[in-house]
Amino acid sequence: MIQGAVFDFDGTLFDSMHLWQTLGENYLRSLGKEPRPDLQTAVSDMSMERAVLYFQTEYDIPLSAQEIISGINRIIEDQYFYNIQPKSGVKDFLEKLKNQNVNMCIATANDRYLVEAALKRCDMIRFFRKIFTSSETGRGKDRPDIFRKARKCLKTDNVIVFEDAYYAAKTAKEDGFRVVGVYDKYEKKTGKLKDLADFYLEDFNDTESFWEFASEL
Repeated sequence: MIQGAVFDFDGTLFDSMHLWQTLGENYLRSLGKEPRPDLQTAVSDMSMERAVLYFQTEYDIPLSAQEIISGINRIIEDQYFYNIQPKSGVKDFLEKLKNQNVNMCIATANDRYLVEAALKRCDMIRFFRKIFTSSETGRGKDRPDIFRKARKCLKTDNVIVFEDAYYAAKTAKEDGFRVVGVYDKYEKKTGKLKDLADFYLEDFNDTESFWEFASEL
């Protein structure tokens, strides 16, 4: 049986990826402006600074860059503090892991205060020994540092990484971790994630085959 588990947050534990997919649209609508159909495509690969400039010029927004960033951050904070929910079945799944003495951490590219706010609101922070963030680690999930730090915290090599994002799962897998891919409809490389993962979890409400897989580790 596994002894440690490292969970991604957005798209793995919480159904929150829709927020990031529609963030630009929601911000523009908060200003009374209707986004064009190509907005998401236009800004998807932009840095925050470039996206702000795009909003200013393409939508004639008479606000400073900092004012726009603050407005976007308010939308994000409102969702994490009050609205986003864990995926169906997640809490029961974590409870079962806890009851089997599996130590757990979170490894996320998100900001700590947002993750903590959502976990506390949903009575889930009690499951996790520690939260590791990419900004605090100094590396994104294209490098294995965050997973290594989480494993060290869990004090065991018998660790599974749960990830919905193919690129992050690939990083963990190539560094020697066992990986459980988690379905999220916003992941564009689901097929590659299925092929890469040691186990693929479609739904936290249907985990019987996962427990069979875990018992053999």
